[in-house]
Amino acid sequence: MKEFSVKEINELLGVNDAYKAPQKVMDVMLDDKKREEMFKRFLKVETDVSRDWFREYFQKEQAERKSKKQDFTPDSVAKLLNALISGKDKNDNIYYEPAAGTGSILISKWQRDRTYNPVASRQSLVQLLTSPVMTYDPRAYWYQAEELSDRALPFLIFNMAIRGMNGVAIQCDSLTRKATHAYFIRNNTSDYLKFSEVIELPKTDEFAQELNVIWVDENEVNDNDII
Repeated sequence: MKEFSVKEINELLGVNDAYKAPQKVMDVMLDDKKREEMFKRFLKVETDVSRDWFREYFQKEQAERKSKKQDFTPDSVAKLLNALISGKDKNDNIYYEPAAGTGSILISKWQRDRTYNPVASRQSLVQLLTSPVMTYDPRAYWYQAEELSDRALPFLIFNMAIRGMNGVAIQCDSLTRKATHAYFIRNNTSDYLKFSEVIELPKTDEFAQELNVIWVDENEVNDNDII
């Protein structure tokens, strides 16, 4: 399992300084061709997608610990949390996480879904006896992740899209529900190896109601909203 260095990640992202990374990642995530090219560059170096490649990088180079109290969940804790909650609810294929950061806990849940696959297991004995990964269908799962930080959100979207998830990444304060952006992460195929599309959602009343958010301008959500 490879550990990416800061230098390697900057080179793969195409930036010469880490402070440029969040905006570069966000710009690429919204460009279909460049997004796929970036994903392929990373996968040439590392194919293990069971963990968050950016956790250490973000903690070292991007975290706003003083102003936003940002800290990140170790892989062992993420696995434990998901082991405790998974399989106990009939809606286990619907996942919600506030303050998701770059997505370490979310990735742990996705990895558990992919290898345990409770939705497929409930469908038939045949599916239960076959390889769980082979029966995993991305369309059967929905992941909703929320994050306020401008720096963390692009990496969260990257992590969802490269893994072919279906869901939504919302830039919002999960307590006040004030939101500035929302992105639909879509893989409408049964191919768990396919990358997801990234579509910015319009700030309409319908989407505000569906996502349970209040649309605001970016300058209306700041550090004072964080508790």
